[in-house]
Amino acid sequence: MRPFILLLFFIGCIGCGKKLVLQKSNSSFVPITGEQFFKNAMTMQWRQRDSFAVKEILAGNIPSFLLKLIPINVTAKDTITGKVNRATYYVMPDYLSVGTNQNWARTPLTPIAAQLIADSLQCFLPTRKMVNDIYTNAAIKLSPVPMYIHRDSTVTMWQHHLIIEGQRKQKKGLIAGIKKDVVISDLLTRSAKTNRVAIYGWHLPDGKPIQPLYTGHVNWYADYSHGIRLIYRKIKVNGNWMDYTKVMENPVIRNLITDESIGDVFRYEIK
Repeated sequence: MRPFILLLFFIGCIGCGKKLVLQKSNSSFVPITGEQFFKNAMTMQWRQRDSFAVKEILAGNIPSFLLKLIPINVTAKDTITGKVNRATYYVMPDYLSVGTNQNWARTPLTPIAAQLIADSLQCFLPTRKMVNDIYTNAAIKLSPVPMYIHRDSTVTMWQHHLIIEGQRKQKKGLIAGIKKDVVISDLLTRSAKTNRVAIYGWHLPDGKPIQPLYTGHVNWYADYSHGIRLIYRKIKVNGNWMDYTKVMENPVIRNLITDESIGDVFRYEIK
Protein backbone atom coordinates (compact mmCIF):
# COMPACT_ATOMS: atom_id res chain seq x y z
CA MET A 1 0.00 0.00 0.00
CA ARG A 2 1.37 3.37 -1.02
CA PRO A 3 -0.05 6.45 0.77
CA PHE A 4 -1.63 8.91 -1.63
CA ILE A 5 -0.04 12.31 -2.07
CA LEU A 6 -1.92 15.51 -1.31
CA LEU A 7 -1.56 18.58 -3.48
CA LEU A 8 -2.82 21.84 -1.98
CA PHE A 9 -4.56 24.59 -3.91
CA PHE A 10 -7.23 27.22 -3.44
CA ILE A 11 -10.44 27.63 -5.34
CA GLY A 12 -12.48 30.79 -5.17
CA CYS A 13 -11.88 34.45 -5.82
CA ILE A 14 -10.21 37.34 -4.06
CA GLY A 15 -12.58 38.87 -1.57
CA CYS A 16 -14.95 35.90 -1.39
CA GLY A 17 -14.85 32.71 0.65
CA LYS A 18 -12.06 30.38 -0.47
CA LYS A 19 -11.84 26.66 0.00
CA LEU A 20 -8.64 24.76 0.50
CA VAL A 21 -8.66 21.54 -1.51
CA LEU A 22 -6.56 18.52 -0.68
CA GLN A 23 -6.19 16.80 -4.03
CA LYS A 24 -5.48 13.10 -4.27
CA SER A 25 -2.77 12.03 -6.68
CA ASN A 26 -3.38 9.54 -9.48
CA SER A 27 -1.76 6.66 -7.62
CA SER A 28 -3.62 3.44 -8.25
CA PHE A 29 -5.72 1.82 -5.54
CA VAL A 30 -8.65 -0.55 -5.32
CA PRO A 31 -11.70 1.47 -4.25
CA ILE A 32 -14.06 0.18 -1.60
CA THR A 33 -17.33 1.62 -0.38
CA GLY A 34 -18.17 2.54 3.17
CA GLU A 35 -20.58 -0.38 3.31
CA GLN A 36 -17.85 -2.77 2.16
CA PHE A 37 -15.48 -1.39 4.78
CA PHE A 38 -17.88 -2.09 7.62
CA LYS A 39 -18.85 -5.51 6.27
CA ASN A 40 -15.18 -6.48 6.17
CA ALA A 41 -14.53 -4.95 9.61
CA MET A 42 -17.57 -6.53 11.29
CA THR A 43 -15.62 -9.36 12.95
CA MET A 44 -12.49 -7.32 13.69
CA GLN A 45 -11.29 -6.23 17.11
CA TRP A 46 -10.40 -2.57 17.60
CA ARG A 47 -6.74 -2.92 16.64
CA GLN A 48 -7.53 -4.69 13.36
CA ARG A 49 -10.31 -2.21 12.54
CA ASP A 50 -7.99 0.73 13.20
CA SER A 51 -5.27 -0.71 10.98
CA PHE A 52 -7.78 -1.50 8.24
CA ALA A 53 -9.12 2.07 8.29
CA VAL A 54 -5.65 3.63 8.21
CA LYS A 55 -4.62 1.38 5.32
CA GLU A 56 -7.69 2.20 3.23
CA ILE A 57 -7.74 5.95 3.87
CA LEU A 58 -4.03 6.36 3.15
CA ALA A 59 -4.45 4.26 0.01
CA GLY A 60 -6.97 6.84 -1.22
CA ASN A 61 -10.27 5.35 -0.12
CA ILE A 62 -11.65 8.59 1.26
CA PRO A 63 -14.61 10.46 -0.27
CA SER A 64 -13.31 13.41 -2.25
CA PHE A 65 -15.87 15.81 -0.79
CA LEU A 66 -14.02 15.54 2.53
CA LEU A 67 -10.92 16.98 0.88
CA LYS A 68 -12.65 20.29 0.07
CA LEU A 69 -11.86 22.06 3.31
CA ILE A 70 -14.09 24.77 4.76
CA PRO A 71 -12.68 28.07 6.11
CA ILE A 72 -13.44 29.03 9.69
CA ASN A 73 -12.79 32.69 10.53
CA VAL A 74 -12.09 33.64 14.14
CA THR A 75 -11.03 36.73 16.05
CA ALA A 76 -9.53 37.25 19.50
CA LYS A 77 -8.63 40.45 21.33
CA ASP A 78 -5.20 40.94 22.85
CA THR A 79 -6.03 41.92 26.43
CA ILE A 80 -2.80 43.92 26.78
CA THR A 81 -2.75 45.99 23.58
CA GLY A 82 -6.41 45.83 22.64
CA LYS A 83 -5.52 44.65 19.14
CA VAL A 84 -8.01 42.31 17.48
CA ASN A 85 -6.17 39.36 15.95
CA ARG A 86 -7.76 37.43 13.11
CA ALA A 87 -7.24 33.92 11.79
CA THR A 88 -8.63 31.53 9.21
CA TYR A 89 -8.22 27.80 9.49
CA TYR A 90 -9.54 25.07 7.20
CA VAL A 91 -11.54 22.06 8.33
CA MET A 92 -12.98 18.92 6.78
CA PRO A 93 -16.73 19.44 6.20
CA ASP A 94 -17.57 16.16 7.94
CA TYR A 95 -15.91 13.50 10.05
CA LEU A 96 -13.22 11.22 8.66
CA SER A 97 -14.75 8.48 6.54
CA VAL A 98 -13.89 5.54 4.33
CA GLY A 99 -15.44 5.08 0.90
CA THR A 100 -16.56 7.02 -2.14
CA ASN A 101 -18.77 10.06 -2.66
CA GLN A 102 -21.63 7.72 -3.49
CA ASN A 103 -21.13 5.21 -0.66
CA TRP A 104 -19.09 6.21 2.37
CA ALA A 105 -19.16 5.79 6.15
CA ARG A 106 -17.92 7.83 9.10
CA THR A 107 -15.31 5.76 10.88
CA PRO A 108 -14.54 6.18 14.59
CA LEU A 109 -10.85 5.68 15.33
CA THR A 110 -8.50 5.64 18.27
CA PRO A 111 -6.45 8.83 18.64
CA ILE A 112 -3.33 6.92 17.58
CA ALA A 113 -4.84 5.94 14.22
CA ALA A 114 -6.28 9.43 13.85
CA GLN A 115 -2.86 10.97 14.43
CA LEU A 116 -1.24 8.71 11.84
CA ILE A 117 -3.74 9.84 9.25
CA ALA A 118 -3.54 13.49 10.30
CA ASP A 119 0.24 13.46 9.95
CA SER A 120 0.01 11.93 6.49
CA LEU A 121 -2.53 14.51 5.34
CA GLN A 122 -0.68 17.54 6.79
CA CYS A 123 -3.46 18.03 9.30
CA PHE A 124 -4.08 18.09 13.05
CA LEU A 125 -6.88 17.37 15.49
CA PRO A 126 -8.96 20.24 16.89
CA THR A 127 -9.00 21.87 20.30
CA ARG A 128 -12.15 22.33 22.37
CA LYS A 129 -12.43 25.95 21.18
CA MET A 130 -12.17 24.89 17.55
CA VAL A 131 -14.95 22.33 18.02
CA ASN A 132 -17.17 25.10 19.40
CA ASP A 133 -16.29 27.46 16.56
CA ILE A 134 -16.93 24.76 13.96
CA TYR A 135 -20.35 24.11 15.47
CA THR A 136 -21.16 27.83 15.40
CA ASN A 137 -20.23 27.99 11.71
CA ALA A 138 -21.89 24.74 10.65
CA ALA A 139 -24.53 24.92 7.93
CA ILE A 140 -26.06 21.63 9.10
CA LYS A 141 -26.62 21.23 12.85
CA LEU A 142 -28.15 17.86 13.73
CA SER A 143 -29.29 16.60 17.12
CA PRO A 144 -27.09 13.95 18.79
CA VAL A 145 -28.46 10.39 18.75
CA PRO A 146 -27.14 8.42 21.76
CA MET A 147 -26.95 4.64 21.60
CA TYR A 148 -26.65 2.61 24.78
CA ILE A 149 -25.47 -0.94 24.11
CA HIS A 150 -22.36 -2.36 22.43
CA ARG A 151 -21.04 1.18 22.18
CA ASP A 152 -17.59 0.16 20.90
CA SER A 153 -18.77 -2.51 18.46
CA THR A 154 -18.33 -2.20 14.71
CA VAL A 155 -22.01 -2.87 14.03
CA THR A 156 -23.05 0.01 16.33
CA MET A 157 -20.62 2.33 14.53
CA TRP A 158 -22.21 1.39 11.20
CA GLN A 159 -25.75 1.78 12.55
CA HIS A 160 -24.94 5.22 13.95
CA HIS A 161 -23.63 6.36 10.58
CA LEU A 162 -26.88 5.23 8.94
CA ILE A 163 -28.93 7.07 11.58
CA ILE A 164 -27.00 10.29 10.89
CA GLU A 165 -27.56 9.89 7.17
CA GLY A 166 -31.29 9.53 7.83
CA GLN A 167 -31.15 12.82 9.75
CA ARG A 168 -29.03 14.59 7.15
CA LYS A 169 -31.45 13.88 4.30
CA GLN A 170 -28.69 14.60 1.73
CA LYS A 171 -28.22 18.19 2.85
CA LYS A 172 -24.70 19.38 2.03
CA GLY A 173 -22.28 21.64 3.84
CA LEU A 174 -20.29 21.86 7.06
CA ILE A 175 -21.98 19.49 9.50
CA ALA A 176 -21.82 19.37 13.30
CA GLY A 177 -23.65 18.03 16.32
CA ILE A 178 -23.37 14.41 15.24
CA LYS A 179 -20.23 13.21 17.06
CA LYS A 180 -17.98 13.82 20.02
CA ASP A 181 -14.66 15.09 18.68
CA VAL A 182 -11.33 13.53 19.52
CA VAL A 183 -9.38 16.63 20.53
CA ILE A 184 -5.97 17.78 21.70
CA SER A 185 -5.95 19.24 25.21
CA ASP A 186 -3.72 20.34 28.08
CA LEU A 187 -5.35 17.58 30.12
CA LEU A 188 -3.58 14.87 28.13
CA THR A 189 -0.33 15.63 29.94
CA ARG A 190 -1.85 16.82 33.23
CA SER A 191 -4.29 14.08 34.17
CA ALA A 192 -3.49 11.57 36.89
CA LYS A 193 -3.70 8.74 34.37
CA THR A 194 -1.53 8.62 31.27
CA ASN A 195 -2.20 7.36 27.73
CA ARG A 196 -5.67 8.90 27.51
CA VAL A 197 -7.92 10.11 24.71
CA ALA A 198 -9.53 13.54 25.06
CA ILE A 199 -13.08 13.93 23.76
CA TYR A 200 -15.42 16.91 23.63
CA GLY A 201 -18.60 18.10 21.98
CA TRP A 202 -21.76 16.48 20.60
CA HIS A 203 -23.65 19.76 20.73
CA LEU A 204 -27.37 19.95 21.37
CA PRO A 205 -29.56 22.31 19.32
CA ASP A 206 -29.15 24.99 22.02
CA GLY A 207 -25.40 24.93 21.38
CA LYS A 208 -24.46 23.21 24.63
CA PRO A 209 -22.27 20.09 24.36
CA ILE A 210 -23.39 16.79 25.86
CA GLN A 211 -19.76 15.83 26.37
CA PRO A 212 -17.55 18.15 28.44
CA LEU A 213 -13.81 17.90 27.94
CA TYR A 214 -13.02 14.39 29.19
CA THR A 215 -9.94 12.18 29.42
CA GLY A 216 -11.41 9.18 31.22
CA HIS A 217 -10.91 6.68 28.40
CA VAL A 218 -7.63 4.93 27.61
CA ASN A 219 -6.11 5.88 24.27
CA TRP A 220 -6.99 2.61 22.53
CA TYR A 221 -10.69 3.19 23.14
CA ALA A 222 -13.12 4.38 20.46
CA ASP A 223 -16.87 4.05 20.28
CA TYR A 224 -19.70 4.90 17.90
CA SER A 225 -19.99 8.48 19.22
CA HIS A 226 -16.37 9.47 18.51
CA GLY A 227 -15.52 11.42 15.37
CA ILE A 228 -12.27 12.53 13.76
CA ARG A 229 -12.38 16.04 12.31
CA LEU A 230 -9.13 16.97 10.58
CA ILE A 231 -7.83 20.52 10.20
CA TYR A 232 -5.14 21.69 7.79
CA ARG A 233 -2.04 22.46 9.84
CA LYS A 234 -1.31 25.86 8.23
CA ILE A 235 -3.38 28.71 9.65
CA LYS A 236 -3.61 32.23 8.24
CA VAL A 237 -3.05 34.66 11.12
CA ASN A 238 -3.33 38.39 10.45
CA GLY A 239 -2.67 37.69 6.77
CA ASN A 240 0.35 35.42 7.27
CA TRP A 241 0.51 31.62 7.11
CA MET A 242 1.68 29.93 10.30
CA ASP A 243 1.98 26.33 11.40
CA TYR A 244 -0.61 25.59 14.07
CA THR A 245 2.14 24.64 16.55
CA LYS A 246 3.61 28.14 16.28
CA VAL A 247 0.18 29.64 16.89
CA MET A 248 -0.25 27.48 20.00
CA GLU A 249 3.20 28.45 21.27
CA ASN A 250 2.55 32.18 20.90
CA PRO A 251 0.95 33.61 24.08
CA VAL A 252 -0.44 36.61 22.19
CA ILE A 253 -2.38 34.71 19.51
CA ARG A 254 -2.93 31.20 20.91
CA ASN A 255 -6.41 32.22 22.07
CA LEU A 256 -7.45 32.25 18.42
CA ILE A 257 -7.52 28.45 18.48
CA THR A 258 -7.50 27.32 22.11
CA ASP A 259 -9.36 28.35 25.26
CA GLU A 260 -7.05 26.38 27.57
CA SER A 261 -4.38 28.10 29.60
CA ILE A 262 -1.21 26.43 28.31
CA GLY A 263 -1.76 25.03 24.81
CA ASP A 264 1.37 22.87 24.79
CA VAL A 265 -0.22 19.60 23.59
CA PHE A 266 -0.02 19.54 19.83
CA ARG A 267 -0.66 15.90 18.99
CA TYR A 268 -1.01 12.34 20.24
CA GLU A 269 2.21 10.41 20.62
CA ILE A 270 2.50 7.42 18.31
CA LYS A 271 4.34 4.55 19.97
